[in-house]
Amino acid sequence: MRIINYSQKYEKEVVELWNKTLTMDPITIHKFRKQALFDDNFDSELCFIALEEELVVGFLLATKRKFPYLERGLEPTRGWINVLFVHKDYRRKGIAAALVEHTEVILKSLGVETVTLGAYSPNYFFPGIDKENYKEAIQFFDKVGYIPGKESYSMCKDLHGYQISEESLDKQAKAQEAGFTFQNFDYKYSIELLEFLKNEFGGGWKRNALMAMQNNTAEDCILLVLNSEQKIVGFCMRMIDGNPMRFGPIGVKNEVRNFGIGGILFDIMQFEMEKRGIYHLYFVSTDAPGRRFYERHGVQVFRTYVDYQKLI
Repeated sequence: MRIINYSQKYEKEVVELWNKTLTMDPITIHKFRKQALFDDNFDSELCFIALEEELVVGFLLATKRKFPYLERGLEPTRGWINVLFVHKDYRRKGIAAALVEHTEVILKSLGVETVTLGAYSPNYFFPGIDKENYKEAIQFFDKVGYIPGKESYSMCKDLHGYQISEESLDKQAKAQEAGFTFQNFDYKYSIELLEFLKNEFGGGWKRNALMAMQNNTAEDCILLVLNSEQKIVGFCMRMIDGNPMRFGPIGVKNEVRNFGIGGILFDIMQFEMEKRGIYHLYFVSTDAPGRRFYERHGVQVFRTYVDYQKLI
C-alpha cells in the first residue's frame, strides 16, 4: 500500500469508493468537486489516496485554512479531517491509521495544534461522526486518540397537511398586540438584516442571508420579525444550500425571547413551506437545547453525531 497526494486521475474511483463505504452519505462527482475540490482552502498536499497497486483502497481529505473565514479568520492552530474512508475488503490492515498519522504529521508541520473531525465551515460534509451508522469510525478514532465531545442532531418533519395550531395562532395574535410584526423579507431591510445577523449571531449567519440576497431568493426564503419600532428582532430562513427543504438558521434577539417569538416564527415558516408544496423539512445540525425546541414542534431526530477532536 502506498499513499499519494490527490490526483484527478482517480476522481471517478474515489467517488465510487465513497458511495460504497459511506453508505448513508452518497454523493455525485459534481457534489464532490463543489464541496471538496472547489473549496477555497482545498490543497492537494492535504488530500490523500491510498493505493494497493493501482486500486483506490482509501481516501482522506484534510483542511487547513489558507483564506480567512469571516470573524474566525485563519484559525492558524486548527485543522480538520473532513472525511476518511477505506475499502471494506482492506480494513484492519492499518490503512486508515497510516492515512491519519500521515495527515497529522503534515498538519503539525503547518502549525496545527488541534484537529477536528468533520465540522469544517462552511463546506462540511458531516458535523461530526454519525454514532449509529458509522460505529466502526467511532471505534477507530477512539483508538487513535481522538476525544469525543458534544452531540449534535439532524432532524426532520413531514409537512403534508401542516396547519398552524390554534395555540400558536393565539400566541401570534398576542405578539402582534404587543407590537410585533411577522413578514417576508423585503430588500429595504437588507443592510439592517445583515448588521443584525452579524452582531447577534455571527458572520456565518450573515453570509447565509447575503447569499440568498445575491441569488434573489431572499424574499421567498427569509422571514423577519419586527418590533413596534419596526426594527428587526427575529429572523429565520431556509434553502441555505439551494435545497428548498433545508430549514435554518433561526434566531431571536435575547430581550424578546420571552414572547415566544421563535416558536411563532418557526410555525409560520412551516406553513409557508407547505403552501409552496414543500412537504418535507430537515436540517443537518442542532445542539441539545435546539433539539428540545424542535421536538416541541414535532420535529424528529434522524441522525446523531459526536464531535471529535485531538491535540497533536
